Amino acid sequence: MAARPFSEGDTILLLDRAGNRRVVRLRPGERFHSHKGFLEHDRLIGAEEGISLRTQTGAVFTAIRPRLADYALEMPRSTAIVYPKDVGIILVWADMYPGATVLESGLGSGALTLALLRAVGPTGQVVVYESRRDFIAPALENIRNWGEPPANLLIRECDIYDGIQDGDFDRIVLDLAEPWRVVPHALSALRMGGIAACYNPSIIQVQQTVAALEAAGGFGMIETLEVLYRPWHVKGMAVRPAHQMVGHTGFLTFARRLAVRSGPTERLDAADRTAELEGELPARPLP
Repeated sequence: MAARPFSEGDTILLLDRAGNRRVVRLRPGERFHSHKGFLEHDRLIGAEEGISLRTQTGAVFTAIRPRLADYALEMPRSTAIVYPKDVGIILVWADMYPGATVLESGLGSGALTLALLRAVGPTGQVVVYESRRDFIAPALENIRNWGEPPANLLIRECDIYDGIQDGDFDRIVLDLAEPWRVVPHALSALRMGGIAACYNPSIIQVQQTVAALEAAGGFGMIETLEVLYRPWHVKGMAVRPAHQMVGHTGFLTFARRLAVRSGPTERLDAADRTAELEGELPARPLP
């Protein structure tokens, strides 16, 4: 696809020489202001992506289209977001795919919703349950600033703890304080073979969630992990890890919807699973 110049309404990312970044939506006649001066939007509208321009003080800014990760980190938000490092694992470990029907709870600032919409594509659907009315309008504004609101996004103002009124989801993503309370609802709303993904900042929340998944009798392949992000400094012969890294943000728990069993799900930890696959442990028969 040929590169296209910036146009009115585009969301762009401006970077200065120090690596500072600002997300800007282009509008005729407006200016981008910073402590290093200003840039007229009219100078950017019609320009090619990657152009570098000077402010009236001589500071240089480079203009590019942001990645979704850039936009999620820089967009306005009144709630904590699921960080890009965790979003990437959610998309891959939960195996999001074009055409999937996904339930998300809750909406927050819209960062994870944007990633889910991109993953399922126009043939899929993302249904979001959000109990906080005051979160919906700001999140929709963030979604609009990234692009036109997709027709396959359905937002329900309701409390998922009270139940799930829709059904037959391919994937369910829970980003809320007490996901264990949703497990019984998810059991009936998730199709056979579907995947549930839970995001929690506290290991105590994870412990209660895993216990609920095991007790439900219809979930298996339960796995919990966390993602650590450590960039590297590479400049000439100076090659070392960065002094700062993004460590703990949250724990991710995944489970697969399986046939309902008569008793609690037996959990197979990662070491046992590897040994079983390599033939060191006998395969376990179904109860």
